Amino acid sequence: MHPDREAPWTLPADSKEQPRQVRRILGLFRPYRGRLAIVGLLVGAASLVSVATPFLLKEILDVAIPEGRTGLLSLLALGMILSAVLTSVFGVLQTLISTTVGQRVMHDLRTAVYGRLQRMSLAFFTRTRTGEVQSRIANDIGGMQATVTSTATSLVSNVTSVVATIVAMIALDWRLTVVSLLLLPVFVWISRRVGNERRKITTQRQKQMAAMAATVTESLSVSGILLGRTMGRSDSLTKSFSDESEELVDLEVRSNMAGRWRMAVITIVMAALPAVIYWTAGMALQLGGPEVSIGTIVAFVSLQQGLFRPAVSLLSTGVQIQTSLALFQRIFEYLDLPIDITERPDPVRLDRIKGEVRFENVSFGYDDKGGPVLDGIDLTVPAGSSLALVGSTGAGKSTLGYLVPRLYDVTGGRVTLDGTDVRDLDFDTLARAVGVVSQETYLFHASVAENLRFAKPDATDEELHQAAKAAQIHDHIAALPDGYDTVVGERGHRFSGGEKQRLAIARTILRDPPVLILDEATSALDTRTEAAVQDAIDALSANRTTLTIAHRLSTVRGADQIVVLDSGRAVERGTHEELLEEGGRYAALVRRDAQLEPTS
Repeated sequence: MHPDREAPWTLPADSKEQPRQVRRILGLFRPYRGRLAIVGLLVGAASLVSVATPFLLKEILDVAIPEGRTGLLSLLALGMILSAVLTSVFGVLQTLISTTVGQRVMHDLRTAVYGRLQRMSLAFFTRTRTGEVQSRIANDIGGMQATVTSTATSLVSNVTSVVATIVAMIALDWRLTVVSLLLLPVFVWISRRVGNERRKITTQRQKQMAAMAATVTESLSVSGILLGRTMGRSDSLTKSFSDESEELVDLEVRSNMAGRWRMAVITIVMAALPAVIYWTAGMALQLGGPEVSIGTIVAFVSLQQGLFRPAVSLLSTGVQIQTSLALFQRIFEYLDLPIDITERPDPVRLDRIKGEVRFENVSFGYDDKGGPVLDGIDLTVPAGSSLALVGSTGAGKSTLGYLVPRLYDVTGGRVTLDGTDVRDLDFDTLARAVGVVSQETYLFHASVAENLRFAKPDATDEELHQAAKAAQIHDHIAALPDGYDTVVGERGHRFSGGEKQRLAIARTILRDPPVLILDEATSALDTRTEAAVQDAIDALSANRTTLTIAHRLSTVRGADQIVVLDSGRAVERGTHEELLEEGGRYAALVRRDAQLEPTS
């Protein structure tokens, strides 16, 4: 269960791509520009109010107190209090709006990634670990929360505060301002270096978190626990997880400590600047330079201290943005995944579906590297008839069946439904037309009724019961203490394999599709149960087109047409009796099954 460290679709981080990526990130906030404008106004108002306080303090120290003007002193003190109140109120309002906008952006990202993945072909999920997908949605988008909810506002707020404060400092004394800002370019350079370093570490950390999520998803599922226990691998799995967690510990420490000493130096220097200002003003006075009033010095230092907080925060914000670029990179990789199966701009919608299926010179391959899985398949399945696909493992039976509902798209030829290429049909028509009961049944961790209603949300209880009866599972469900409200458990593990198969068949019956694809639908059933379910399937097949994929030939002997596939080609076709008379591959498969049948 060790993951590949680098997924084949991962894009390299390129510094030249950063400007484009930043523009794309800013585009996420475009739908909320009205609210962001309000935030900008609040930030500007708060910055202007906050820089007024040092000027009020200067007047108190230079005018009101020395001249004994108590009325002016009271007004100036009241102004300082009002400034603090307004700054706090504006801060609360801007936090509320910016957090709301940030959470909406995260919601948009989560929904966009989930929607994109819903449109991916089945091939994507066969080569991608489930935990990797979950990590992108949970860990990567979750890791961006601070950035999208507060960083943008913090950036605007701090830039506004820094600009307003510098203007105020120049108005007080431009010479002291020059002394205060001499080291600012060095600080910016240091913060950029730290940001680049953290971005690289964050990329590694998120990959490691995805690997851990995949390990947990696989090994702590019901199937994973069963496999680990029965194979005696619980201790080795724990050791493997411990190693991955240990690696994550190292990456977390490196991420948090990256540039800490350099940022600490910046903090120390900026904290020492008031002492430098006092020293500069005192030395200038001693050397006969221009005299600076006590009020001006105190007000200037107050502004400088006010500059210290947003300036350090601005540098930290730059580091945070650089770090977040790694997270956005991983999310954009998923959003940019090419969608193999798409709906045409003007799709065909069929209101009445008869169910005739044709395969016209169909070929299919999973990629350019491997050979064709299907090659030159020509078949016609008349509406209401049954076709059985048989052959050895890997012959292409399931793949051929999955071309009808477009779980894959043909790479050559075409598949038609009632004469229309399935690639021209809208997705709703295909979903209504074709039902699939696969070899691996999947049930949600929900009640029996909820699992059945996934096929038809508005189904009545009577419809549920009728579908379950047709699938020979109603009596078993009714005998349970909670009946149809029984929770099936993780992946349906509270039910046996045969019971799960029958529930899956009932779910498809409830949807009542004109075309039914049974991919080893009775493979998990014992002989007695298989016969009962097969009777139900035979009864249903009278009014629908049925494609049955089977290894056990006992389930397909009554099919109107049987096709034998070998290495992706149709090598024999006919009825059961016709193929037995030919004495070819099908007859050999029948003899093989007869030898495997129990003799009792």
